[in-house]
Amino acid sequence: MNAQTAKAGGHTGPRRMTDRKLSERKTYPRLQAPVYFSPAGFRWPGRRRGPASDPLGGVCVFTDEPPDQGAPLHVEIFLLDGTSVVCRVEVAWVDALGDGAPARYDVGLRFTAIQPNDRERLSPVLESARR
Repeated sequence: MNAQTAKAGGHTGPRRMTDRKLSERKTYPRLQAPVYFSPAGFRWPGRRRGPASDPLGGVCVFTDEPPDQGAPLHVEIFLLDGTSVVCRVEVAWVDALGDGAPARYDVGLRFTAIQPNDRERLSPVLESARR
């Protein structure tokens, strides 16, 4: 997989957005910042994690290039003040979006390594999951 840029605002095949549970969506607020992601290395086959328990356990982003579901990624999130947050994530889900959507895919990213102070720095660019 090439390095990819997600739009602000395991490829077992993207699922339709309606297939995902509402409770899972609430755990992943929409990231309202540009994101650059690239492969982070080896993934253990069959290794699955449960959803993160804290409120910043993950984010969702729009992208036109779907990463593989379950894939580990390096992510750089560009903040409004010109700085960035660098962390590691795992792709929690990949949903195909329909015509007229802001991108081709909605992707859930579960944090696997992020500095505690960087979680706080993300707060201004996170949209509430309530719709």
